[in-house]
Amino acid sequence: MRGPRQIMRLALPALGVLAAEPLYVLVDTAVVGHLGAVSLAALAVGGTVLAQAVSALTFFSYGTTARTARLHGAGRRVDAVAEGVQSTWLAALGGLLLLIAGLALAGPIARLLAGPGDVSAAAVGWLRIALLGTPFILITMAGNGWMRGVQDTARPLRYVLAGNGISAVLCPLLVYGTDFGLAGSAIANVAAQVISASLFLRALAAERAPVRPQPAVMRAQLAVGRDLILRSLAFQVSHISATAVAAHTSAAAAGAHQIVLQLWMFVALVLDCLAIAAQSLIGAALGAGDARGARELAWRITGYGTVLGVVFSGVFAALAGVLPGVFTSDGSVLAEVPHAWWFFVVMQIMAGTLFALDGIFLGAGDAGFMRNATIISAVLGYLPLTWAALAFSWGLSGIWAGLTLFVLIRLVLAAGRLRSGRWAVTGAVLARDRAHA
Repeated sequence: MRGPRQIMRLALPALGVLAAEPLYVLVDTAVVGHLGAVSLAALAVGGTVLAQAVSALTFFSYGTTARTARLHGAGRRVDAVAEGVQSTWLAALGGLLLLIAGLALAGPIARLLAGPGDVSAAAVGWLRIALLGTPFILITMAGNGWMRGVQDTARPLRYVLAGNGISAVLCPLLVYGTDFGLAGSAIANVAAQVISASLFLRALAAERAPVRPQPAVMRAQLAVGRDLILRSLAFQVSHISATAVAAHTSAAAAGAHQIVLQLWMFVALVLDCLAIAAQSLIGAALGAGDARGARELAWRITGYGTVLGVVFSGVFAALAGVLPGVFTSDGSVLAEVPHAWWFFVVMQIMAGTLFALDGIFLGAGDAGFMRNATIISAVLGYLPLTWAALAFSWGLSGIWAGLTLFVLIRLVLAAGRLRSGRWAVTGAVLARDRAHA
């Protein structure tokens, strides 16, 4: 069964999971925003560094879903859960390495992005605390990955809401009710990650799957992850460049960029709810050998995504004069917001379609195409306009024009790939993965 009811059964809980983290970040932004422009700009720099460092390793979630879904579709649940165990081992190790590297490089990276001064100093303090949560962030990604693959999106919703809900209460208490100030935001962030990861580990233990590390499976997972890491790096370079240009423009521009960027991230992940359903269902269909069913499902989900994107565009157009004021009362920051806002509104229409297509190709394990399309779009769209914005003083308008072109190029390439049908390769395990095992 792959009709609307099955899609919504997977997509709606996934929507909650995807929205929980960016919604928490929006709460965090609103709390910190009332500390002033410097604290908000510091959160923009520190939050971008942490988010981009973690997003480089999204294969713990998306790559695990693709592999697990194929095995689940082929009726091999035990093997599917075993993928989750090995992904969790890799996540724990990767998180520790990321923590060590991040603590050593936090200062130089913050100063590179924001220059010397109050903003970079505050960003370093926030980042060094927040980095303590990185192993738990990656473990949570791995947990989401294998559970989505076996078409269980309800429990991940409860786990993520538990962590982020408690931390959303802690954040204003620690920021305003103690002497922590901005550091209280980072402490609350770590608390969320620890709680969620602990719940995912408990669920994995309840499956009673063998917990011994299996190097052959890990190698195959890393081979899948390679393309997704390169794709993530293209995103990272682009987003970090945008934050750096905004920070070098002014503290107000950096603060405004943080507000609109976090709204963009929030909407992007909400739109991804259909992509999560696509990953699970497309992977299961191809694992069961049903290429025709996978192609029909792909077109259906793409249509749903397009409609959702149009709805979001209308909502944010209507809220243009109201929503930014929720996040800050600083007049200089609010004056900068419109330079990015209308690009943000227009992009929703394209993003609804694009993110649905992303989910289809992720579920099919078509990581090579996704890598190439993202790099091409960054090199031809996002990066040239972003750095031109610095050179020619275009400000946020130039940065967000670059992001819009980035999305448009990716959409054109993804639409062509969908029509070709070359992504619909059947089998419980792809030949590429067997070669690396």
